[in-house]
Amino acid sequence: MATVRYMLRARPSICTQLLPSTTASWGPVPVSITTGRLNLCMQWTTLRGMHYCSRATLPGLTDGLRDSFSPPHRWASGGKFNVPPSAQYVARMAGIGTMMRLPYQETAEGLDAAFIGVPLDTGTSNRPGARFGPRHIRAESIMVRRYNNATRSAPFDSIMVADIGDVNVNLYNLPDSCRRIKEAYQKIMAAGCIPLTLGGDHTITYPILQAVAEKHGPVGLVHVDAHDDTGDTALGEKIYHGTPFRRCVDDGLLDCKRVVQIGLRGSNYSSDPYEFGREKGFRVVYAHDCWLKSLVPLMEEVRLQMGEKPVYISFDIDGLDPTFAPGTGTPEIAGLTTPQALEIIRGCKGLNIVGCDLVEVAPMYDLSGNTALTAANLLFEMLCTLPKVKVY
Repeated sequence: MATVRYMLRARPSICTQLLPSTTASWGPVPVSITTGRLNLCMQWTTLRGMHYCSRATLPGLTDGLRDSFSPPHRWASGGKFNVPPSAQYVARMAGIGTMMRLPYQETAEGLDAAFIGVPLDTGTSNRPGARFGPRHIRAESIMVRRYNNATRSAPFDSIMVADIGDVNVNLYNLPDSCRRIKEAYQKIMAAGCIPLTLGGDHTITYPILQAVAEKHGPVGLVHVDAHDDTGDTALGEKIYHGTPFRRCVDDGLLDCKRVVQIGLRGSNYSSDPYEFGREKGFRVVYAHDCWLKSLVPLMEEVRLQMGEKPVYISFDIDGLDPTFAPGTGTPEIAGLTTPQALEIIRGCKGLNIVGCDLVEVAPMYDLSGNTALTAANLLFEMLCTLPKVKVY
């Protein structure tokens, strides 16, 4: 079998991850690729500092193997948009662990939409662990494919999408983390990019919406959750995952007549826990009013409520019943189903969506990985609802 030798320059962490049999160094690293072994096959252009490997620089390989070494977003789409590599050609477990194995870039420049992680759980009130949510959602996203056959959406034929990594949060200081998140999202907004966020506990939505509202003004909100998250304080603190939407109202970030909260349920601290939201004009949809029915009619009403103005989607995974999503910090029984979750998100198609998040995945409470898998699919569904995404 033919052997091709070439040189690449990569960081030690990259060499260690992809080339365990080589000696990692900051200098050129010799790599041998033997025809018939597909062990290094994706996203050469996403590794900072790596030399781009075109077909012309890989003599001696069969055409099929050369194709495997071409950047996936080029051989799959002709170079116009980034495209996740197909498992028909690239093994799912191969390559860098980005969202859907999309290319990674450091900023949102040039992107229509970006996946970004916020690995923070300092604001949790019960079981911690959502800081690991982004990593596990990305890991499970290898099962998400390019086209949405149910809605006929083709996001990777329509818009430029990439993974821009994680916000560097401060795990020891929640207010400082909020500042860092806001500043990161201000840059995303300035780039004209729509963020799709992998949380992280629900605290993160507050600083995200601070940045979003700076650009778009008060936004409408489609909020799926077991909890309304409009508390004022807990243990004397005004910022934690039970208060983000109270703080958003205080700061004038929400167009309160265009806020809907779906899936609320569970025992509460007061006899009328949703009074604050109702007084502000929120529409509250209890989980028990969703049992055993389609939510398509509800979403027709929501689309009318939201109109043409900017809308943000915030989906707490605990909005789902824990039989579907046990991997979360504050589970509540008798919640929504995954088909209902799809009806809600797909029902947002046509809205002027300016950002989305999926929060509260705490993977260690679900060893099957199904909660993170569900989250990855719901984020893909959010991507499919964005304004510029075409259907085929």
